Amino acid sequence: MENNDEVLDAWLAKLMAAFEIADIEVDVHAVLNLAGVAAHSVVRPAAPLTTFVAGLAAGLAAGSGQAGSAPAMAAALGLAKKLAAAEAPASAE
Repeated sequence: MENNDEVLDAWLAKLMAAFEIADIEVDVHAVLNLAGVAAHSVVRPAAPLTTFVAGLAAGLAAGSGQAGSAPAMAAALGLAKKLAAAEAPASAE
């Protein structure tokens, strides 16, 4: 029986091949971490929306030559995570 990591890796490989971008490295942990921050800091549906927009921004930056794919992805994920974390409600003390 496959664990979640194996299933995610296989699914990612299938997606990447279908979109003909199999040579791009994806930091699955960073994407999932961003999704968790967005889901808990904003609202649950913000998770897929936030990761989509971050990926789109990274793709546009890399495609336009502003940055390589890895730096573009890291910058987009970092900015989105920072923005999402800032939306977290103040904890009651």
